[in-house]
Amino acid sequence: MPKFKENVSLSEFSNYRIGGRARFFFAAQNEKEVVWAVAEAKARKLPVFILGAGTNLLIDDEGWDGLVLKPAIDTLTVKGMTMTAGAGVMMADLLNLAAKRSLAGLEWAGGLPGTVGGAIRGNAGCFGGAMENRVVSVRSFDMKRMVIRTRRAKNCTFKYRYSIFKKNNGAEVILSAQLRLAKSDRKKIIETMKKNIAHRNDHHPLDYPSVGSIFKNVPLSSIHKKGSVPYKEAVAGKALAFRGSRFSVKTDPFPVIAAAKLISEAGLAGVTCGGAMISPKHSNFIVNVLEAGSCDVKNLITLAKSEVYKKFGVRLEEEAELV
Repeated sequence: MPKFKENVSLSEFSNYRIGGRARFFFAAQNEKEVVWAVAEAKARKLPVFILGAGTNLLIDDEGWDGLVLKPAIDTLTVKGMTMTAGAGVMMADLLNLAAKRSLAGLEWAGGLPGTVGGAIRGNAGCFGGAMENRVVSVRSFDMKRMVIRTRRAKNCTFKYRYSIFKKNNGAEVILSAQLRLAKSDRKKIIETMKKNIAHRNDHHPLDYPSVGSIFKNVPLSSIHKKGSVPYKEAVAGKALAFRGSRFSVKTDPFPVIAAAKLISEAGLAGVTCGGAMISPKHSNFIVNVLEAGSCDVKNLITLAKSEVYKKFGVRLEEEAELV
């Protein structure tokens, strides 16, 4: 019979290298183990937190007084142009197999950390692509009803960095997904992936632990009413002059301005708190430069939201998850 591990340090499972201890921890290797772990947690009246690769997660120094369940289902198969991936499959492994089979549609995710389950939950996207564009169906375990269910993509409520699994936080465990890709030239697929990986290496502060972008990019409609003359001009010119600063306007997948630029223009690049720092290389990254605690990162998140609102009247919304 499987068993829960006890008193496990969660900093080892976080890209931030931050986090307290889990009272109980269990890495489920298959669907049956997921069901068993949830039933066991219910019997013990333990709250359950679902952990992916920890690449978009700030774990509190107090840890988690319950069960941390990690779906480590890493099965990965290909049939024709359809890939079926377990929730625990790393995105890098998914992309490598897609390229090997000359399957296109995921090149935008070159260099994207994390698992398939996490990418689906948050509808990860960049460079004009997103998970929702490739998902056929998602298999999940409903922890309230204790049943396995399958949703077609149209029923996953995909939106910008959002899905029904994020809405139902704590209620469902993503188990696996089917992804539909397209045949293409293998060399072209690999070149595009390498280009996107190089872009991340050049523009992101990868020398220090982080969880990627802390905030979502800001919809242009938060500044000018959608359809208004200033909105249309900003979209057409791909630029925005606003409160003494100039911003690029990009489509991601709708017109947005970069949260990093807002934070930088608010004068916060390089600002530190304890061992955490708002990266001067990319201001939407808060990096762990010197054994930061969760409170250090949270203080900088609060500061960024406050100063950006004070200068631009714009409310930043977290993309990273805080636990």
